[in-house]
Amino acid sequence: KPIQSNEEPKSGFTFIFFWARVLMSLAILGFCLAVTLSALFNGQTQMAVKYPNVPNGVSVFLFFFFMAVVGMLEGMQIAFFAIAKLPAEERASSFFGKKTCDLLFKGNGENLPGFMIGRQLTVVFSFFLVASITGLNITPGEGENVLGVSDGAQAFLNYGFQGAVITTILASITWQLAASAFPMAFLNNPVTYILLCIALFLEWTGLCAGAWVLARFMKKVTKIQYDEVYVGTPEERLANNHADKELTPDQDVGHLTGGGFTGHLCGSHDALDGPIKSKDAIDAAA
Repeated sequence: KPIQSNEEPKSGFTFIFFWARVLMSLAILGFCLAVTLSALFNGQTQMAVKYPNVPNGVSVFLFFFFMAVVGMLEGMQIAFFAIAKLPAEERASSFFGKKTCDLLFKGNGENLPGFMIGRQLTVVFSFFLVASITGLNITPGEGENVLGVSDGAQAFLNYGFQGAVITTILASITWQLAASAFPMAFLNNPVTYILLCIALFLEWTGLCAGAWVLARFMKKVTKIQYDEVYVGTPEERLANNHADKELTPDQDVGHLTGGGFTGHLCGSHDALDGPIKSKDAIDAAA
């Protein structure tokens, strides 16, 4: 299926500038991976200090495993919000997709923000481990610099720059972009259901339950309102010649620039209000 885009094909200087930045980013990522993997195989990371009994090969496995976990959680966040305003019957097409939706939008929808709390706990936990895995334990000037770099370069790498680049690209942004383009693929993945259960269990422990109270306090202090308060209802926008653009799943869901739901582009239905049975329910609520 051809990709629909409102952007003109890149040409001339724009084309060169775009791909030059892509190549620069890939080159930096490749160097950061080379530094990290070389240090891991040589036992020159913080893993060797904090967890000396963990073999180097296991450290490499844990490095990619926890990055995949973080990546899935990042993608799930995007995918869940992308399908939150789809009619319930259009949200999933597989066994695990339906189970994920049933659990996520159960009751009044509190499991969606609950997932956000548990997800954040899991991500922070994973990042702490990844930081130990990617952090270098090399003293400049002792002749053991990674990849034979200069002492100045080694001192700079000891700050953890390479870990920040790797996790940002490979464990975060890449998964988010993929999920914004293919939310249904993430939703129907059985790993998504497993991670959702883990995230909700962590939220259930109450470790971050204070976030609910603080969020309500923030809402009262900042006087946050639903979107309709600021942009009006669909009928009000129509009366002012600012009608919403009607979207279909083919036009919206599955595109990087999409909002991820069928119906009014500016419409807002709080996830806590529960599943949407049809687009008419949105209009009636407005």
